[in-house]
Parts: sequence; C-alpha cells; structure tokens
Amino acid sequence: MNIDSIKNGIVIDHISAKKGMELYEALDLTSLDCSVAIITNAKSQKMGKKDIIKIDKEINIDLDKIGFIEPNATINIVKNGELIKKFKVNLPEKIVNVAKCQNPRCITSVEKDLDQIFILTDKEKQVYRCKYCEMSLK
Repeated sequence: MNIDSIKNGIVIDHISAKKGMELYEALDLTSLDCSVAIITNAKSQKMGKKDIIKIDKEINIDLDKIGFIEPNATINIVKNGELIKKFKVNLPEKIVNVAKCQNPRCITSVEKDLDQIFILTDKEKQVYRCKYCEMSLK
C-alpha cells in the first residue's frame, strides 16, 4: 500500500487500533476539502498495531477531543514536506461539547443550549463527571 507523504498538514499518530474512525468523526474531518488518509492496523513496535490520520492541509484541530478519545496520540506538524513540530496530547482537565450527559434529570437534558461540560475527576482511570449533575462519563 502506498500513502503519499504530505507537504503541509498534520499527522495524528499513535492512535490505538480501531480508534482512528472515531477520531475522524469527532474531528468532523469529512467536512474538509483536502486529502485525509486513515491508516488502520499499521504495525507499531511500541503499540503492536495502531491507526494514523494524515490531513493534507494546515487546520486547527481540537486537541481536547483528541486527548479525550486518545490521550496517547502524537501530533506531527508538517510544512514544506518536513516535520517542524511534534508533541503529545494530554488528557484534558475539562471537555466542552465533546460528550453528552446520559442523566435524564441533568439540566443539560432540559436546557438544550447549555454546554455539555465534563471535568476530569480521576486522571489515572480517565473518569470525567458532568459539571452540573456529577454523573460519571466513563
């Protein structure tokens, strides 16, 4: 298989196998007017298998969404065909409008324009709780 390298854009690497499509949808990459490659089950010495997303355009991406879905991901910024910046995402302390509270009695179920806000309460177990009703997300 041959996936061309990108000239200017972003590579999201070290995505757990089978999570690439979830990230693709969460970041709404279908709306882009550029090439986007999703490589699934690529061999990885560190992870065994991994997914990779290549975006052939410089865009702003939501690092909180990436950190929430795949906290071990690496972001590579490419300009003029060369890697200029590489960094790991972090598990965000707070996520806004990334997930929806499942508690039917939560105020967010009634007030539709209210932001869905979750606060990280247990970093080790990656547990988020609703800001309003404190229902656990995971």
